[in-house]
Amino acid sequence: MDKFSFGYEDVPPEEKTRRVRGVFSNVASRYDLMNDFMSAGMHRIWKNQFVAKLKPRAGQHILDMAGGTGDIAFRIAERGAQVTVADINPEMLAVGRERVKRRGIEGLLWAEENAEALSFPDQTFDAYTIAFGIRNVTHIDKALAEAYRVLRIGGRFLCLEFSTTTWPGFKQLYDRYSHDVVPKIGKAVARDEDSYRYLVESIRRFPDMPTFKRMIEAAGFAQVTVDPILGGAVAIHSGWKT
Repeated sequence: MDKFSFGYEDVPPEEKTRRVRGVFSNVASRYDLMNDFMSAGMHRIWKNQFVAKLKPRAGQHILDMAGGTGDIAFRIAERGAQVTVADINPEMLAVGRERVKRRGIEGLLWAEENAEALSFPDQTFDAYTIAFGIRNVTHIDKALAEAYRVLRIGGRFLCLEFSTTTWPGFKQLYDRYSHDVVPKIGKAVARDEDSYRYLVESIRRFPDMPTFKRMIEAAGFAQVTVDPILGGAVAIHSGWKT
């Protein structure tokens, strides 16, 4: 049986899916707060860059996959596009729906979906976004194939994800911070050290920028580009369905 990485541990595919669900069920209520602590608020800048690159506009229908708490969807909706927020985890979606009520944002659609087997018909969306979610998918190739399937011709795939920085010196500092500090922040803020240790480990096991670019191309996307942030500690991958 094939095994897949859950942090530094290799587990059967069903076990990884179950464990990842458990991680995000545990951290859902404090997920956005933890993002602020872990990135010193920089995740907000990265997400703004991500949506600016997407250039959403009125009349478009965009699928935001793994977008449960709504951070990306809110930014897209502000520009007039219709957004379907999809996530495999109902607890994350519940947080997003509550945030929508507080902000008074209207028109968002919500769907509990597995990125590897979406329920939407072929060629439904003008764009597919996924931010800090694809590394938690068990079969990344299946998720990319589904993204391609549900996009219309001319549709765009856009992924914001942690990667591997190429800056000398910074890599060692970043590794030490993520391994030694982030789990302790998770323990103090989210009362869950183990989940954040997994999230750090999942970053280390995720393919580097050139490898992930090739995976996107293998799914059928054309004109695939990579925009590294902080030398590649974070990266925006973009591709088009032609």
